Amino acid sequence: MKSTACAIAALAVSTATAMAAPSVERGDYLVNSIMGCGNCHTPLGPQGPVRDQALSGRLVEESDLMTAVAPNITPASRIAEWSDAELATAIREGVRPDGTIIGPPMPFKAYRAISDDDLASIVAYLRTVPAVENDAGASRYNIPLPPAYGPPLETVSAPAEGVTAGYGEYLSSLGHCMECHSPLTPQGPDWGEGFARGGAEFHGPWGTSTAPNLTNHPDGLAAYSDAEVEAMITQGKRPDGSDMLPPMPYGYLARMTAEDLDALVLYLRSIPGQPDM
Repeated sequence: MKSTACAIAALAVSTATAMAAPSVERGDYLVNSIMGCGNCHTPLGPQGPVRDQALSGRLVEESDLMTAVAPNITPASRIAEWSDAELATAIREGVRPDGTIIGPPMPFKAYRAISDDDLASIVAYLRTVPAVENDAGASRYNIPLPPAYGPPLETVSAPAEGVTAGYGEYLSSLGHCMECHSPLTPQGPDWGEGFARGGAEFHGPWGTSTAPNLTNHPDGLAAYSDAEVEAMITQGKRPDGSDMLPPMPYGYLARMTAEDLDALVLYLRSIPGQPDM
């Protein structure tokens, strides 16, 4: 009888965790850890992100293809005039209230997996961050934007939280890992033959960094221990002690819980091995 009671109690706790109501605290955790929103939306100074200007926008990419600006998403920006539903649609589906489409590098292919509850938490948190006046400019694209990133979404759920490959896959969507770690094509990241096989190049003050292979292959993660993979994710350190390069948001990922980090690595271990592209 005692074991049955314990099992029921454990199930109740598990169910409560999986169905936890949206909260500012959950949104704070997601925005400032796995999602790393400030990696694009916070201005950069000589020492890295300018903390007292968090989420107030900055120029992210300037090339022949685009001038991409991550806009101010504090309450000092135009999102203050958007309803919660409108802001949620902009985050998950890339559609502004006026019907215009938000361009890259916002990772909508991955963000369409954000659950309703987590999306509500993210919106609730963004309503609470300090308002920072900053006009980072407007994006301009010399490439056609799609009419939409997919059909309108009605409801999206997430797997139960836990150290499972399934929940790790969900976390990888929040962290848009495969947006960067898959080869880039004119139509966006290659999630077919190139999924997780690396090869995308990122240019910045650091020079050029190439996203590595994340599959379970000798070209990817197969040669590394779980602890080594976790150190690369959260510290930007290779097993030989050398530093990895941006734009991987190591400082944000370091705030992940140990359980979430374990789940993410478990998912990466489940990706069939493929050589570099």
